[in-house]
Amino acid sequence: MTELDILRQLPDWSIVDQKLHREFEFKDFIQAFGFMAQAAIIAEKMNHHPEWSNVYKIVIVELTTHSKGRISSLDIELAAQMNNIFEQLSK
Repeated sequence: MTELDILRQLPDWSIVDQKLHREFEFKDFIQAFGFMAQAAIIAEKMNHHPEWSNVYKIVIVELTTHSKGRISSLDIELAAQMNNIFEQLSK
């Protein structure tokens, strides 16, 4: 799958330094932390863990599959799951 194909599937994401990248903005720290908690449960079940950081209401996520040295289907799946969580919290 090419970078263009990936970005067509995940239009809110970009590719930075060969990693899927997105910044999520929430209404406050509690909502941002709730997002991270929900995403962490999914990531653990997938055994695929994000590189991420949180400052107040912003969560920055980078996804890559280190063992493959590139973005893989695991990253795409986790990104889609994170998008779903974000949509639910943003309602």
